[in-house]
Amino acid sequence: MAGSSEEAPDYGRGVVIKDNWPGYDLNLFTYPQHYYGDLEYVLLPRGIIVDRIERLAKDIMKDLGYCDILILCVLKGGYKFCMDLVEHLKNISRNSDRFVSMKVDFIRLKSCRNDEAMDKMQIIGGDDLSTLAGKNVLIVKDLVGTGRTMKALLSSIEKYKPNMIKVASLLVKRTPGSDGFRPDYAGFEIPNLFVVGYALGYNEYFRDLNHICVISEHGKEKYRV
Repeated sequence: MAGSSEEAPDYGRGVVIKDNWPGYDLNLFTYPQHYYGDLEYVLLPRGIIVDRIERLAKDIMKDLGYCDILILCVLKGGYKFCMDLVEHLKNISRNSDRFVSMKVDFIRLKSCRNDEAMDKMQIIGGDDLSTLAGKNVLIVKDLVGTGRTMKALLSSIEKYKPNMIKVASLLVKRTPGSDGFRPDYAGFEIPNLFVVGYALGYNEYFRDLNHICVISEHGKEKYRV
């Protein structure tokens, strides 16, 4: 069973960013000019993100015991995380004495509008989920907030009886509405902030940011639908 409502292992919590963390001044980094005024600060620079993903890949490969893996990437916010994670997993496999087969499929979960969660989750795209039967599945997601979306997805997948399901999330948000769900592997635990960048978007904007940043109220209003 993926995730847990019990106390998570160390790498299930990830690097913890405290509530009083001030972040980095935007002027210390480069970012697209069309987002000037739309961001508060840089929460996580790209270099730190990439280094953390490399470590996650090592933890995942060690934990899974070099078994063949079917990676299910949750779009759209998870694609950069997934791309970097898969590259590191492949590098580990190439430098080991046993080849690990990795196949990647993609699904979309529609669960929010603007910065508000929707009542129901929709699964869009992906191959027939029955192909997950008997497979070792690694779900790769950008962010876990309340945990309700992940639990709904796991419920949909588990009925096809995969051999194993693990969840890797780049971010876990400390939110008052959390039901206690924890991914098996987490990059960073962050405060209850609305973040964008590194493929995380707000109404399809900000996905082109290299860093993970906190969006400003001006940015929310500018791109609200």
